[in-house]
Amino acid sequence: MALNEVICTKYDLVENSGVCALVNDEQVAIFYIPSSEEKIFAISNWDPCGKANVLSRGIVGDLTGKYVVASPLYKQHFDLKTGECL
Repeated sequence: MALNEVICTKYDLVENSGVCALVNDEQVAIFYIPSSEEKIFAISNWDPCGKANVLSRGIVGDLTGKYVVASPLYKQHFDLKTGECL
């Protein structure tokens, strides 16, 4: 996939929630947070603790000033900017 290829539009996304997209045979979790400066975030959909592609179904929130998603499996928080498990 080229860097400028469109995966979806903002109108395909759900506010304050995630969706999953298949990009180059990898699942990507895309989040639309309209109240944030960045608005749209993308991280891997893979939860390394739960060993499943589920992060797009997690709960989005703010943890110490960082936008995060809580895994629906074991509730670890992943930074939406970096994908790092906090």
